Amino acid sequence: MEHHVIIEKLCSCAKRDGLSQIVTFETKERAKNAAETQLSFMENSFCGKHTFDITEVDDHYVIGMLGGCGCGSHEKH
Repeated sequence: MEHHVIIEKLCSCAKRDGLSQIVTFETKERAKNAAETQLSFMENSFCGKHTFDITEVDDHYVIGMLGGCGCGSHEKH
């Protein structure tokens, strides 16, 4: 079974860094580790206008943006 790490909405920082919206892994453990690593990268390398979290959905990991930042690169929440 494949497990995915999905960035729910690509903000301008994610687009600038060329991040893929969906990355696939063979094991759930690898997907979870990749999601945690990606979240840390996003929190430490992006502009700081966004906050993110990880939600497990059907054995996949979704990195979501919390709250709107007003940057115009996504729908306002």
